[in-house]
Amino acid sequence: MALDAPRIAMVAGETSGDLLAGLLLDGLRAQWPGVQSMGIGGPRMAERGFDAWWPSERLAVHGYSIDLARRLLGILKIRKQLRARLLADKPAVFIGVDAPDFNLGLEAGLRAAGVKTVHFVCPSIWAWRANRVDKIRAAADHVLCIFPFEPELLARHGIAATYVGHPLASVIPLQPDKAAARAQLGLALHDEVLAILPGSRSAEVAYIAKPFFQAAALIRQARPAIKMVVPAVPALRARIEQLARDCGVLDALTIVTGQSHDVLAACDCTLIASGTATLEAALFKRPMVIAYHMHPISWRLMRGKQLQPWVGLPNILCRDFVVPELLQDAASPQALAAAVLQWLDARVHDPARITQLEQRFATLHEDLRRNTPRLAADAIQKILA
Repeated sequence: MALDAPRIAMVAGETSGDLLAGLLLDGLRAQWPGVQSMGIGGPRMAERGFDAWWPSERLAVHGYSIDLARRLLGILKIRKQLRARLLADKPAVFIGVDAPDFNLGLEAGLRAAGVKTVHFVCPSIWAWRANRVDKIRAAADHVLCIFPFEPELLARHGIAATYVGHPLASVIPLQPDKAAARAQLGLALHDEVLAILPGSRSAEVAYIAKPFFQAAALIRQARPAIKMVVPAVPALRARIEQLARDCGVLDALTIVTGQSHDVLAACDCTLIASGTATLEAALFKRPMVIAYHMHPISWRLMRGKQLQPWVGLPNILCRDFVVPELLQDAASPQALAAAVLQWLDARVHDPARITQLEQRFATLHEDLRRNTPRLAADAIQKILA
């Protein structure tokens, strides 16, 4: 296949991977207007002409052992079928977008068979699971990194890498338009608004949404006029509505399909599940309370491999607890509500605290802002050359 129209195979898992891969496809299409792309992906990738042989949601799991074990056989079957299909008709390059548990093993097999491999988003070896370094070295010809300190870290282990910036830092404006976002959502400028983001995966929502909505009930008691907005992925909206109904707060919530960026831009504070969404909240310069809850066995395994005191991306990148983290048993409805109310009270009684947080997040935004699609496409072009 000529390099002016390469065939590029990709695998992106979950909503965040679909977003990252969609932006990467923008750069690839600008580099090669005739590029063909196929594999496993989501709706943002499909909008850019991606041929999804399987939807990315088929790879979505929660936790470390229990939930993964329930779906492991199906996921392994998909990977085996995908590998056979790609080896039968080899692409110019395979790009694994995040989903390291799925992609690194697939990349290693393809690379051994002569397919060029790229991994987009360095696995968090600096946060936990440092033993993945050997797997990365065996799997990837090149790693595209979204945080500036990662290429040097990988170079120490003999892994070629390029910092391409974090795509979200270019998508999200440096100065979000709160007024426009509120108008889009039917909210008034004077409203006090809390965004509640209980995750984008079904098992994640099952563990986190209930304490979030119980906290929402307590917050509503303290502040009856508050507006609470929940962005839900389409597949989980009915489940989220049911959980809110069970907690007695459905009438107090505005549940929207998608629109997470509008919701984050519009809010004064967010109660949010740990994950990529916390970085999005930081780029929108919003105070937040980060929480997470999973199966107890998964939690013990995760904690045993944690290398840093922080879990939330904003705290990891700022190297400090700039926003509270309430994890596992600490994520009680009472504790979540109290932490949210502290941020809301600070808007009136301690505005300097809000300003300081916004300034730290603005600095972080500048550090992460690069032309990610072009830099990533340039790196891939060099690999193919």
